[in-house]
Amino acid sequence: MDIKQIQDLIRFVAKSGVNEVSIEQNDFKITIKTNQVQTIVNAAVPEGLHYAPAPAAVPAPAPVAAAPAAEPVADTSKFIVVKSPMIGTFYRSASPDKPLFVNVGDEIKPGSVLCIIEAMKLFNEIESEISGRIVKILVDNASPVEYDQPLFLVEPA
Repeated sequence: MDIKQIQDLIRFVAKSGVNEVSIEQNDFKITIKTNQVQTIVNAAVPEGLHYAPAPAAVPAPAPVAAAPAAEPVADTSKFIVVKSPMIGTFYRSASPDKPLFVNVGDEIKPGSVLCIIEAMKLFNEIESEISGRIVKILVDNASPVEYDQPLFLVEPA
């Protein structure tokens, strides 16, 4: 199997929504797994490729106890949400022994570094585009973040 076929297979898996694809040929074996919710797909497989569908997932048991009543949600419409510009790992400081970039209550201005997002071993400083005061930090340190995920609530100045 050449690199082009592997790339085609990865694209097929990403588009199809299947959880796992395994291929075995003479002296070659490849398995591609995703973290997507499993779906059943009847799609055309690229020529020369055959896949084995992933085993069916066992549904989790339903919770027995009722969830406690949620706290009333404060009106957040007056705040600006700073969102993640990329997928990666969120860090509140440059290293564990360095001070945090921002805390709740800190005043920020355009160009202020708010956090770092590590993506593919590159550390990207995320700077503020607005002036205001940090009201809430929505992500825990060293947590994975998705593209467009809310990171901070800012009260505009």
